[in-house]
Amino acid sequence: MPQCSLVIPLFNEAESLPELHAWIKRVCESNAITYEILFIDDGSKDHSWKVIESLKTTDSNVRGFKFARNYGKSAALHVGFQNASGEVVITLDADLQDSPEEIPALIDMIQNRGYDLVSGWKKERFDPITKTVPTKLFNWATRKMTGISLHDFNCGLKAYSLQVVKCIEVYGEMHRYIPVLAKREGFTNIGEKIVQHQARKFGTTKFGVNRFINGFLDLLSITFMSKFGKRPMHFFGAWGLVMFLAGLSLFMYLGGNKLWAMYSGEHAKNIANQSSFYIALTCMIIGTQLFLAGFIGELISRNSSSRNDYTIAQKI
Repeated sequence: MPQCSLVIPLFNEAESLPELHAWIKRVCESNAITYEILFIDDGSKDHSWKVIESLKTTDSNVRGFKFARNYGKSAALHVGFQNASGEVVITLDADLQDSPEEIPALIDMIQNRGYDLVSGWKKERFDPITKTVPTKLFNWATRKMTGISLHDFNCGLKAYSLQVVKCIEVYGEMHRYIPVLAKREGFTNIGEKIVQHQARKFGTTKFGVNRFINGFLDLLSITFMSKFGKRPMHFFGAWGLVMFLAGLSLFMYLGGNKLWAMYSGEHAKNIANQSSFYIALTCMIIGTQLFLAGFIGELISRNSSSRNDYTIAQKI
């Protein structure tokens, strides 16, 4: 078992891979760290895979996985986590913006200081303002909604104990919320370390407006899943019951008034001509639908298959 597994997802990063590999190798060897490097090629269109094959011929610690097409960073991390075997698992981006010099300190925090997960914090960034401002807003919202006090949830440089990565399932676009997934599984000793941020040397950033929007949608999703993922009936069923009882109570009130008017000899209004009748009917219908949604959600959550089925075209 190596001391450290380095999981590196990548997409069109052929230019940076040789320098990144040499940097990692130099840091690990100078600090007497046994290691393995897992490159996960997320369907690159350039010659990234050929570079990985070349690196393998010079370094037996290199392992590679190539997707048949682009599945996204979460898929790449999931495959990396499933195949990692080191006592400490460290993720970093392939664009040279994450410094391998942080590896020894991150290993120390996991092995000797008892952390389950350590997230990097790029306190001083070299990204354009179009990326830094949305990132700060995103991190603020995530802290408020999850209760986890991290400054940089989306930092690619993170360290985990092996047990953590084997217990969590990263899917969809949930790589931004791995600390939240870890906390949900009972790993609450989550730390943070200020790390050096490097300006991009090769290629172009993959950040876009769609990622920013998807990030907030995923935040709502992970917040709901953390609380009700295993028991959706507790959410939908509760609100469905409230809506149905509210509609039923209003309906009974209208019916009671009509019966009282008939008993008293007064002119009784036609219930169907009153707007409150349709409000009551709508509440009962919505309540029933919410209850059924909770019931269906329970069936799905108890019988769902794996969400992480990816086609790996090549593996070394």
